[in-house]
Amino acid sequence: MTQSITELENLSAVEMDAGSVFSGRASGTKIMAYSSPSTFTPATNPNYLFPDQSGDLIVWSLDNHDPLYIFGPQGSGKSCLVKELASRLNYPVFELTGHSRLEFPELAGHLSVKDGQMFFQYGPLSLAMKFGGLFLLNEIDLLDPSTAAVLNWILDGFPLCIPENGGELITPSPMFRFAATANTNGSSDETGLCHGTLRQNSAFVDRFWLCETGYPKADREVAPLAKIAPALPSALLSKMVEFASEVRKLFRGSGSESRAENLLDVAFSTRTLIRWARLAIKFRPPVKQGVSPINYALDRTLAFRASSESEAFLHELSQRFFNAESAGHN
Repeated sequence: MTQSITELENLSAVEMDAGSVFSGRASGTKIMAYSSPSTFTPATNPNYLFPDQSGDLIVWSLDNHDPLYIFGPQGSGKSCLVKELASRLNYPVFELTGHSRLEFPELAGHLSVKDGQMFFQYGPLSLAMKFGGLFLLNEIDLLDPSTAAVLNWILDGFPLCIPENGGELITPSPMFRFAATANTNGSSDETGLCHGTLRQNSAFVDRFWLCETGYPKADREVAPLAKIAPALPSALLSKMVEFASEVRKLFRGSGSESRAENLLDVAFSTRTLIRWARLAIKFRPPVKQGVSPINYALDRTLAFRASSESEAFLHELSQRFFNAESAGHN
């Protein structure tokens, strides 16, 4: 850990052109970044396509006045969006997943013993504040509201006091950023699928800049999917994306199948779509026994998680979307 602390102490902040970083075209808008990546900087995915909401994050990252709260459906790339932004700015990211029993020492740090010596081990929040990193708190709506309220002082920009480390007072670095992700906007779950999420105190949520994300548009999902599963024909990939989009609409009650309203109880995330394509390739051998790898993989990525009614409907919908030709892709 000593080596990591030294690396963080040597971070060098620089100004970059925001347009050049994110679009390849100079804009004249300056954004603070680091001159080079560190051990804590996420790796950049060269195939990543920034969604429409990325503009909100870029504007947010221009200063550190407000923490950011990103909410949206499962698997819509909320955490990935934050980390891809950070990777292009060489920002160190300190990440933690929230849960109902999370206690503040998990955020700030705790006393530990090594080689018979007691020392203070900084938590992810302390590291981000002290050295100018991005603290990413995933599943923030799983936090007990009373625990979340402890963060109010930090969200308002005040220093963090650590009594366990001799009363150390950590004044937030000008480069410090606080971002959170959740499936809900903090006012509880309306779908019944996000079990464990809790309604957050309105004063707590009021401290955030909120950003809502959704699933990518079909034309933006096909291209990266083709790079992940190049063995699948482009026409088939397009059909898979179309199918996923229809399932999402039906889940929200806005699909073309009026009789399916409120029937589907599973959502088709981008994560599930990628897994579906990968498994469709891996399950190609069963085609010889007359089994469609598309349907076989669909069961193992989505349908088996659904209720019996939803599963039956997904199979029916799949049969209409994918004809016999899709079973024989090679």
